[in-house]
Amino acid sequence: MSPGLIFGSFLVYTIVIFLISWITSRKADNQSFFIGNRKSPWFVVAYGMIGASLSGVTFISIPGWVGSTHFSYFVIVLGYVFGYAIISLVLLPIYYKLNLTSIYAYLNNRFGNSAYKTGSVFFLISRIIGASFRMYLVISVLQVFVFDHYGIPFWVTVVFFIILIQLYTLKGGIKTIVWTDTLQTTFMLASIIIAIGLILSKMDLGAMEMINKVWNSDLSTIIVTDINSKQNFLKLFLSGVFITIVMTGLDQDMMQKNLSCKNLKDARKNMTTLSLILVPVNLIFLFLGAVLYIYAAEYNLQLPEQSDHLFPMIAFDHLGTVAGIVFIIGLISAAYSSADSALTALTTSFSIDIMEYDKKYSHNENLLKKKRQTVHLLMALIIIFVIILFGLINNQAVIAQLFTLAGYTYGPLLGLYAFGLFTRIEVKDRLIPVIAIIAPVLSWIISHYSAAMFNGYEIGFELLIINGIFTFLGLIIIRKPIVKTV
Repeated sequence: MSPGLIFGSFLVYTIVIFLISWITSRKADNQSFFIGNRKSPWFVVAYGMIGASLSGVTFISIPGWVGSTHFSYFVIVLGYVFGYAIISLVLLPIYYKLNLTSIYAYLNNRFGNSAYKTGSVFFLISRIIGASFRMYLVISVLQVFVFDHYGIPFWVTVVFFIILIQLYTLKGGIKTIVWTDTLQTTFMLASIIIAIGLILSKMDLGAMEMINKVWNSDLSTIIVTDINSKQNFLKLFLSGVFITIVMTGLDQDMMQKNLSCKNLKDARKNMTTLSLILVPVNLIFLFLGAVLYIYAAEYNLQLPEQSDHLFPMIAFDHLGTVAGIVFIIGLISAAYSSADSALTALTTSFSIDIMEYDKKYSHNENLLKKKRQTVHLLMALIIIFVIILFGLINNQAVIAQLFTLAGYTYGPLLGLYAFGLFTRIEVKDRLIPVIAIIAPVLSWIISHYSAAMFNGYEIGFELLIINGIFTFLGLIIIRKPIVKTV
């Protein structure tokens, strides 16, 4: 497939996104940007969040991951369902009761200003890393298959993509994203199904024949019982539960969409619907991965050095023009749906939590808008810098990197919220930033030396849980003494 046709498909899709942005951002104000004026239909939010939850990482990395970890990722997905239930039953009622725009304001109510700022900073770090990795994955694929052909440097490609996202989210924010995510989810899911259909047609196999082929192969292995393996099913299940709690329930990016719903009841409907839909959707992605590896073996294709490049290699080089267009639209849909909401959430958190513009300029809507737009541009520039940096250091499957890094940065948030929700103990607020730094450091030491310390046991995604426990225990250490009254 020619680079020009790939780029043309990308431009047409981008024009459609800008058209939706223009329609939805008319008469938008600051509350539209931050919480969509709390008028978003829950079913639209739920459907759109599928794309935001999956992202370009899922689109490419999970199919590529099947070669080394088979279907074990599905255990994490089952853990997601329980995690979403906890968010719906525990966290959402608190956020709506306090009428929050930024979810980290809860930490201010429970502990104090230091906890509030700490939670916000850790979110900013976490989301900048996560969004940058997701965009890096997508941009690097397009760089290899398109922009290298024209001699365009990687950094120019990065700047171009982020500016596009910055422009169409600048005015409408979350009000626009709720609707663009709906379109992007549709194209992403359609592209996966069409890609599977094209491969089956090329191999002259029916759907049931391929399902049997996958089921009878080693690729379909789901349960790993070896306790020392990072793919042990219990580790993965618990990791799935806690990854969902922190990367959705304690993440301003994902919760900002939920808080744009009209009320708690609608937000819960959204969360429940999302959790149930994600199970079959992720199973389809895993099935695609198995199909790709079976196809490669059938035609004796040399596998790419990076598993993330397996899907684009087969789509562009072996399945024809239609498959290439389908892939590129699906990939861009996945990239946009995660990056646009991340940029909006980063802007919201920095503006409200760090700079407190909503309080300083509550009397002046226009000045608040100018400050918010300045932050929006600043966040775009930071993401550009980090993506270029990641281009120099990436050396493993992106999804593994993302979750490993999230284990360090989201762990303190998990510990803070767990402590705040399940204890009534008061702590020394000014020392919370210290605990939030020590906990990840201790977690890294244990993770790095786990095999030697625990007789071959290797810590995987459960690093997040360990980090949260260290934070929880640290908060107990800095608790305030109980003052006895006579």
